Amino acid sequence: MKKSDFIKKIALVGTGFVGMSFAYALLNSGECDQLVLIDINKEKAYGEAMDLNHGLPFAKRNMLIFAGEYSDCADADIVVIAAGVNQKPGEDRISLLNRNYSVFKSIIDPIVESGFEGIFLVATNPVDIMTKITLELSKFDSSRVIGSGTTLDTARLRYLLGNYFSIDPRNVHAYVIGEHGDSEIVPWSQAYITTKSIFDVIDNSNGKFKFEDLNVIGKNVTGAAQEIIKAKSATYYGIGMALVRIVRTIFGDEKSALTASVMLDGHYGISGVYAGLPAIIGRNGVEDIIVLDLKENERKRFIDSCHFLEKTAKEIGF
Repeated sequence: MKKSDFIKKIALVGTGFVGMSFAYALLNSGECDQLVLIDINKEKAYGEAMDLNHGLPFAKRNMLIFAGEYSDCADADIVVIAAGVNQKPGEDRISLLNRNYSVFKSIIDPIVESGFEGIFLVATNPVDIMTKITLELSKFDSSRVIGSGTTLDTARLRYLLGNYFSIDPRNVHAYVIGEHGDSEIVPWSQAYITTKSIFDVIDNSNGKFKFEDLNVIGKNVTGAAQEIIKAKSATYYGIGMALVRIVRTIFGDEKSALTASVMLDGHYGISGVYAGLPAIIGRNGVEDIIVLDLKENERKRFIDSCHFLEKTAKEIGF
C-alpha cells in the first residue's frame, strides 16, 4: 500500500444503496480515517457526506468524510467500486454486463491516472466479471484487484446453517464458491459445525437433521438475492457489511480467509478467471488462495462455474 499505516484512506465510487450501506457500516466500525465519496451525481455525493458527518459525534472514532473527485484517489489505500445500474427483479447478474461495462470504462482510467497504487475492491454485479474488467482496465497485479465474490453468500449459508443446527453462525465453517450467482456451489464436504463434519453431525442426530435439508439450504442461499429484490427492490445491507469485513482484514493485515472473488492461476486447472474461493487477504491484498479438497462432483461443478464465467468474459472481449 502507498499510504502510512497511521492514515487509512478509502475512496468509494458510487453512492447508491450498496455504496452508502458500506459507508454507513464503515462509519460505525471506525475502520478508516478518511472516506471520500465519488459519484457522477456530485450533489448526491455532497449530501451523503454531509449526512454521514452529522453522525460523527456518535461514532466510535473521528473520520474525515467528504465528497470528492477521482483525483482524490491518488493517496487512497483502497478504492471500493459500488457504481453501476441496479439489478431488476428477475434479472440475472450476467445480463447486467452490457449496462455496467460502459460505467466501468469511465471510472477506472481516471483513478489509475490519479496515481492510485492501492487495492481495488469491487462490489458491482456481476462481481466476478466486473472484477476481471477492473483488472484488465487498470493493468494492476491481480493480488491488488479483489471482488466481494461469495463473501455474502458464505455469510448467508452460515446464517441458515446456524438456524438449522441451533448454533451461533460464527461457529459454522462452510463456504460458497464459484460464481457469485446461479452457478455457485456449496461444497458440503468442507462444511463443519464447530470441529465436526456436517455429515457426522447429521449421521449422529437420530433423525433430527436430514441430508436432503442441506439441498434446500443451498438453494435458499443461491436464491436469497432474488427473494430480497422481489421484496424490497435491491440488496445492500449485507454486502455493505461484507465489504467492511474485507476492508478490516486488509487494514489489519489479518491474513484472514475470506471467500472473495480472486484470480485463479492454475488452481483446479483454471487460469485467467475470477471466482469466489477462500483466499488469504492481508495488507497487500490477496496473499494466497486456499485449494479445497473437493469431492469429484464438487470439483466438476466448481470447474463448470468457472467455465461459465470464462465464456461470459470472452463474449465481451475479456
